[in-house]
Amino acid sequence: MSEMTTEILEQNLGKVVLVRLKGGKSLRGRLKGFDQHLNLVLEETEDTTVVEDQKKLGLIIVRGDNVVLISPPPR
Repeated sequence: MSEMTTEILEQNLGKVVLVRLKGGKSLRGRLKGFDQHLNLVLEETEDTTVVEDQKKLGLIIVRGDNVVLISPPPR
């Protein structure tokens, strides 16, 4: 992981992010932590893959191998 990526993730600790995973799953949660492998700890997480059926997941760990994209949510 590049130094710039680390800086951006550190700036977003405690903020809500959108995470797209392999297989098309989408999550929205507050970024609580991460490591050099892009493993993520998200709290207050929701599965937003199906807009009409959002599921609350709470505190989760996402394995970095599955992460395709991390983005701040649209305003």
